[in-house]
Amino acid sequence: MPRPRSLTLDQLALAALAVIDRDGLAGLSMRTVAKELAMSPMGLYRYVADREELEGLVVDRVLGAVDTTPPPADTPWQERVETMAGRLRDAVIRHPGAIPLTVIHRHHAAAGLRWSETVLGILAEAGIDDVRRVVALRALHAYVTGAIQLEHLGALSGDGTAVIAALPKDRFPLLAETARTAGGVGPDEEFFGGLRLILRGLAD
Repeated sequence: MPRPRSLTLDQLALAALAVIDRDGLAGLSMRTVAKELAMSPMGLYRYVADREELEGLVVDRVLGAVDTTPPPADTPWQERVETMAGRLRDAVIRHPGAIPLTVIHRHHAAAGLRWSETVLGILAEAGIDDVRRVVALRALHAYVTGAIQLEHLGALSGDGTAVIAALPKDRFPLLAETARTAGGVGPDEEFFGGLRLILRGLAD
């Protein structure tokens, strides 16, 4: 008879996230997670069939931290969408290495689906429908995901900005000037500033 399970799926997800947070997504494997749990790789297969199922647990754990409760209906729809985007960012930014997994497995993560449903409800109430609503949701997903990755991998306060700011002014005058300004832009100002530009466009 198979040995009884002694771990929960949430414990497996936490162990996989610990590997990703420490070693990056490239470090995630059945073997590394088993080592994190002080068990044999074969023992891990009592809980999940393969790495893909393990990745799904990770996404469930990451997106499960998102509050998908609709914001108060008496606030402007742009502010409500902004609140939802901020909640998603707050949850995902804790584990930026797992961002690619949230894109791959978003169709199966209940919390991610609930987030989209809430946002679609807000857009529908604002009169954004049909193709515009499709494009709007897609744009919001793309922006939040991309902005979080940039914040993690190429923050405006990082070395890359300083390198660009030092480019020859005779060849890249606007790029160098913009980079010098960018160094003083905080992550919240960058994230919500870009989001508001998108929301203004949706309002037109």
